Amino acid sequence: MEPGLIWILVGLVVLGAELLLPGVYILWAGLAAIGTGLVMLLAGDPGFGVDVVVFLALLAGGVAASLATRRFRSRTAQRVNTPDSGLAGRRAILLHGPDNALRVRLGDSEWPARLVAGAATPPLGTPVQVEAVEGVVLVVRPLPDDLGRAA
Repeated sequence: MEPGLIWILVGLVVLGAELLLPGVYILWAGLAAIGTGLVMLLAGDPGFGVDVVVFLALLAGGVAASLATRRFRSRTAQRVNTPDSGLAGRRAILLHGPDNALRVRLGDSEWPARLVAGAATPPLGTPVQVEAVEGVVLVVRPLPDDLGRAA
């Protein structure tokens, strides 16, 4: 049997193992083995040393491409399921909780709140806009009267 076909067969077996043992680590080894087999079939049999170098080069290239793609995705990924991803920019109603602590009603929930720096405490029931989230505390800004009535 030709060595190129053996490399391709080993690559297919490794890809089959990837189906049984999910993980991206042996995927690259299977693809590199298939690529090595294809190179051997096209270029003839240059020797086992060259086969190993081609396999390692293809394996390193696949892993490097995977890591680069992962790094790019994590840099551009949207922040999902973080408190500020769905709360910042929304409007709420200012309430006073126990001990006159500020709270806001946002949808069907009440949240502890604090005003942005320099804002005077508005009266109870004033519409506010969530500017940021610090832990479980919403940082809010009172809305001007004309915007508050439209909410």
